[in-house]
Amino acid sequence: MIIREMKPSEYGELENFLYEAIHAPEGGVKISRDVLKIPELRLYTENFGSQPADDCLVVEVDKKIVGACWVRIMNDFSHIDEKTPSLVIALYENFCGQGIGSKLIKAMLNRLANKNFKQVSLSVQKSIPATRKFYERLGFEVVGEVLGETELEYVMVLKLEGKNFA
Repeated sequence: MIIREMKPSEYGELENFLYEAIHAPEGGVKISRDVLKIPELRLYTENFGSQPADDCLVVEVDKKIVGACWVRIMNDFSHIDEKTPSLVIALYENFCGQGIGSKLIKAMLNRLANKNFKQVSLSVQKSIPATRKFYERLGFEVVGEVLGETELEYVMVLKLEGKNFA
C-alpha cells in the first residue's frame, strides 16, 4: 500500500470516488451515476486543481488507485468559511474495513496541518452513525446539520492546530 499525491492526469478519477462516497440506501442498491451531474455535487470535482487549496492524496494497492482523500474550499454541504477546506474520502468497497481509510485520512490531516490550515470540515449522513463515530475518534465534532442531497447530514469540524495524526 502506498499513499501519494494524486497526479493532475488522474484528477478524472475523482468522479469515481465521489460516486463511492455517496451513501447507498438501505439494501445496498446504488443510485444512478447521473447524480454526479447535479451542480451541488459537480463542485467537488469540477476543475479540480484550479484552486489554491485543492489537494488530493490517493492510496495505491498493487499499482491501482483504490481510494482518494481530497479537499477544496467550496460552498458545499459542510462549508464553514473561505479558509476552511471541505474534506471527502472514499475507498472502493472491497478495500473498506482494513484500516486503509484511517491511514489515508490521517495523512491528509497531517498535510493540512503542515500547510497551516486551522481546521477542516466534512459532512456525514445521519443514517450512518458508524461513520460519524469514526470521525469523532479522529477528533471531529458535530457543529451543525444541513439538508444534503436526500437526507439530513451532520456538519463536522476538526481543529488542526498543534495536532499530529499518527
